[in-house]
Amino acid sequence: MDSKSVSSRLRELVKFLSTVQGDLSNVSGPPSLLAPSSVVEVGHCWAQRPAHFAAIALEPSAEKRSLLVLQWFLIALRSQLYVAGAPKVSIKKPLNAFLGELFLASWTDPTTHATTKLVAEQVSHHPPITAMHLSDEAHGIRAEGYARVEMTFNGTVNICQVGHALMHVDAYDEDHLVPLPDVKVRGFLSGCVYPEILGTYTIASSAGFTTEIKFSGEGMIRGKRNTFEARIFRKDDPAKKSIYEATGVWSDAWTVKDARTGEVLQNYVVDADENTPAPITITSVDEQDPWESRRAWGGVLNGMQAGHMRQVLAEKTKVEQAQRQMRAFESSKGLAWEPLLFRSVAAEEHGVFHELAEEAGLALNHDKTKGVWKLNDRRVKSLQRPFRQGLTPLGY
Repeated sequence: MDSKSVSSRLRELVKFLSTVQGDLSNVSGPPSLLAPSSVVEVGHCWAQRPAHFAAIALEPSAEKRSLLVLQWFLIALRSQLYVAGAPKVSIKKPLNAFLGELFLASWTDPTTHATTKLVAEQVSHHPPITAMHLSDEAHGIRAEGYARVEMTFNGTVNICQVGHALMHVDAYDEDHLVPLPDVKVRGFLSGCVYPEILGTYTIASSAGFTTEIKFSGEGMIRGKRNTFEARIFRKDDPAKKSIYEATGVWSDAWTVKDARTGEVLQNYVVDADENTPAPITITSVDEQDPWESRRAWGGVLNGMQAGHMRQVLAEKTKVEQAQRQMRAFESSKGLAWEPLLFRSVAAEEHGVFHELAEEAGLALNHDKTKGVWKLNDRRVKSLQRPFRQGLTPLGY
């Protein structure tokens, strides 16, 4: 598709968005601007570099573990936010996940053989809430998080993520509370849509280290897209003297320094060969359960690959209409939907969050996310296909 056509479609989308009132989270854009993946797959960004995830658990120094967690956070941002695109290519909107949609995958580093496993589920549709669990059992490290996405439009699309992630390292009984940043989607009128994170976010460690990340962007003082400055300091240091610093562009490259000596520890380039994501391992689509994302959206994805937008729209509409009918049936019968692999727990059961939240400047907002979402280990261990006997995303 040529740039003129893309620009024209984006302008049409702007006109459409300006007519929608309230939350845009469940609003679908034109098929030509959709990404060939669902929202429920977004957690892949945390999992696709298993060697780096394992390195956090293998590092004996607590301050260096905080640095590695910062790197893990930064590395994930581009594949998380530049969906189906790159910094010079207009991003696309992932498919809205339907209630009960699942994504199950793993990644193995070809050199270190470290393996991460990802379990993700759409646990709510109104409001849209996605829960995910990432683990490397061999190295004793895991991360778990959930997010409610709220979207509004005022010339830019504003994406607010209500939720957080918690990482736990078994060997040190250590936790890291990781924020989910808010995003502005800009560039609609230019024909190249891109994400921008603005503001300051904090990663809090139970080992006593604080990571502060300041994001800025195009049009700000520095005037460069996707810019950030980060530093790590001891929580109990009144002067908050930096131990490590990282500066650069999270969608491109950055430099990590020891702030005490000025020594450059790393120059990280996202597109460097050594930073290529590990290959994904996933059950073939034909063998997947109907509730697994790539099988459920198979008709849509095939249409995208073939460039058949009518097929994309027809297949997408089929799933969405069936989901509306399922919700109506459940309502008429007084049935309550139960997630398959995650469970909602009360706020008071989320003790680690409360211990670290004040430092990170985060509020739980469990009333907006239907509680706190945690993996149901028993369900995962006993999981067998078919997942829901006699029920598919297309109806009862």
